[in-house]
Amino acid sequence: MRFLSRLAVVCLSGAGLIVAQAPQRLTLERALALALEHNPQLRVASAQRDGAEAGIVTARAYPNPEMTTMVGPQFSRPNALTGPGARGLLQHYSIHQPIELPAVRAARLRTAEAGREGSLHALQEARLAVRAMVKQAFFQVLRRRNEIVLAMENLKLIEDLRRRIQVQVEVGEAAKLELIRADAEVATARTLATSAQLRYTNAFAYLRTVVGAPLGPSVELEGQLDTRQPLPALESLREEVAARHPSLALAKAEIRRAEGRLRTEQALRRPGLTAHSEYEHQPDLQFYRAGISVPLPLWNKREGPIGEAAAGLRQAAALADLRRLEINANLERAYGMYEVATQQLVAFEDGVLREAEAAVKAAEAAYRFGERGILDVLDAQRVLRTVRTDYLNAQYDLQAALIEIEQLRAVDPEQK
Repeated sequence: MRFLSRLAVVCLSGAGLIVAQAPQRLTLERALALALEHNPQLRVASAQRDGAEAGIVTARAYPNPEMTTMVGPQFSRPNALTGPGARGLLQHYSIHQPIELPAVRAARLRTAEAGREGSLHALQEARLAVRAMVKQAFFQVLRRRNEIVLAMENLKLIEDLRRRIQVQVEVGEAAKLELIRADAEVATARTLATSAQLRYTNAFAYLRTVVGAPLGPSVELEGQLDTRQPLPALESLREEVAARHPSLALAKAEIRRAEGRLRTEQALRRPGLTAHSEYEHQPDLQFYRAGISVPLPLWNKREGPIGEAAAGLRQAAALADLRRLEINANLERAYGMYEVATQQLVAFEDGVLREAEAAVKAAEAAYRFGERGILDVLDAQRVLRTVRTDYLNAQYDLQAALIEIEQLRAVDPEQK
């Protein structure tokens, strides 16, 4: 068993090619560390967090003043009473400073702070998602590798049986029909082995994708598929998930952000002010002017933007409720899969595996003594192959359920 496992890994690591160099060993902890460093999804979430931080700076910024300068010559017509008018350079300078109302500024700042808080929760959620994807991909590769081992073992058993049948046919102790049946079974076993190799290659390609870091052409995983651990009661898990899951915290932050947008639009109904200061220099006189301009909200009272913001708030609240329902449903589904997989593993280990193996040995012994036919032996081997495959699938299902529950519980060792 161990020899076949080593042989399968050497033949199929990475792209499935045999390489001369020693395979690179990859543990689950190393794969997680590489993914947290190189996965593009985390870089996207990190960039969004940086953008939200910059949004705080934007919200705190004051509006810039506007300066206007106009220069030109002044001409005048001659007047019989006053004589020729003054001629010369005409200069005009003005500064306009928008004055932002405190309510608008405060609402905008609260909106930006809620966006920053949401980006932090989104980054944490991305970390959890990446960890879960890497774990799922890692254990999927282990599963496919074990499938290759089972397929090769099955192929070896059938080929040995086929050789014995061939000898019996040659000496006249068995009919040629039994050899034909054995040949068909060998072809089927080889097809299953080839399919297992293809699934392994695809699983490893996905692992390389979610890790995001360049791995060598030959990689050998180190780990066990069946790592059981006890879980608390479902109700206790519900409370833990509701208190810790970053997606729920992100939904609450989005509600606060939508509330901030609504307050901002409502505050903008009250018009802001613009202070003006002007200086004008004419050839024969100069003067200063100062004033304030106030927009009159006669035609546009911002009903549309306020309505859009109110609808956005209702949408954020509905999405938060939907997300809470989805997480609870995912938790119940994963917990149910964990219980079913645990029961299946117990059943397999308590007797199903041993009974299937004993049935194959009994069928082979009966065939050697002429008490059973080749079909009985092949049927017993098919049952054993099915039982072993189901046992392997139950191991993976248990691991997948534990990974999903861990993600829902927001378990991230590096964040503790």
